[in-house]
Amino acid sequence: MTFAYWMILAAALLPYIAVAAAKSAGHDNRAPRLGLAALSGWRQRADWAHRNHFEAFPAFAAAVLVAELTHVAQGRIDLLAGTFVVLRIVYTGFYIADWATPRSVVWALGFVVVLSLFVMGAWA
Repeated sequence: MTFAYWMILAAALLPYIAVAAAKSAGHDNRAPRLGLAALSGWRQRADWAHRNHFEAFPAFAAAVLVAELTHVAQGRIDLLAGTFVVLRIVYTGFYIADWATPRSVVWALGFVVVLSLFVMGAWA
């Protein structure tokens, strides 16, 4: 399995790590969505990061698979996939810390990584 495939797994796990932070003060398992909706402060932002991870994941996974299937150089795919996961971790930290502008910059860089994987696949 390539490093990029491992990064797909890592990106798939990020939402669960973020929501675990959001729920770290406890939650009502009978109504978990209501509990998340009632959060405030950094826990609320961790929940929002968790939701954004789910939104970002499909395009990233598809981009890696397209790049792999079109035989883009493996080193490039691996580098970009690793970069994406690192950016998403930084994004989560910035979200929780309430650093809105740096968070948006990091989000945009992650989006550029996804687009790059697709474009490299198109040119392969």
